[in-house]
Amino acid sequence: MATTEDPKAGVGGTEEWRREAFEAKPQRADVVFSTMSGVENEPLYTPDNVEVEYERDLGFPGVYPFTRGVYPSMYRGRLWTMRQFAGFGTSEETNERFRYLLEHGQTGLSTAFDMPTLMGYDSDHPRSLGEVGREGVAVDSLDDVEALFSGIPLNAVSTSMTINAPAAMLLAFYACVGEKQGVPISELRGTVQTDILKEYIAQKEWIFPPKPSMRLVVDMIEWCSREMPLMHPVSISG
Repeated sequence: MATTEDPKAGVGGTEEWRREAFEAKPQRADVVFSTMSGVENEPLYTPDNVEVEYERDLGFPGVYPFTRGVYPSMYRGRLWTMRQFAGFGTSEETNERFRYLLEHGQTGLSTAFDMPTLMGYDSDHPRSLGEVGREGVAVDSLDDVEALFSGIPLNAVSTSMTINAPAAMLLAFYACVGEKQGVPISELRGTVQTDILKEYIAQKEWIFPPKPSMRLVVDMIEWCSREMPLMHPVSISG
């Protein structure tokens, strides 16, 4: 094997590289390099230790399994959507913020809802006391969502909504606002988080038990695939 002093020389084989190059300058001993599940990671993965069939496992950009991007030209064709997470107070106040962001170059909207909205409570519910409009916008009705997107053409922006348990209700409100603007729901774009399983182990913002909650998620996916194909009905949070 070529020595490491010759930068132009190649290194033959993963095991040879490990023996003659990597182990000559070993990794730090005081750092854990395994995953949280205790799986040990190799320092380098090559075709020698990973069986890969190019078209099956990697494929091409814009083609299943989409490991190299969902669009054929990726960011050469269009830049990623720029959206800042925003939402506070009333729908009117958040609408003012949305419009400010769009006027200053934002290309999409990302909606933060307050705790009562995330839990499915109206703002005048006793359990909402002290939390209305904090850490997100308060939404109780279709009127609130109309005010939230007033003056914002929904056929020109995509909207992300970070909400889980009441996701179906907020999506329905959004569809109604689009229709009132004269925008066909098939042209509405965006993402609804709807990651309800996360709520049972993390934020604890659920409304229904797991089984009916999952049924509602599946119904949303089925409905969107048929009626609102540009809307992403689920975004897994990890």
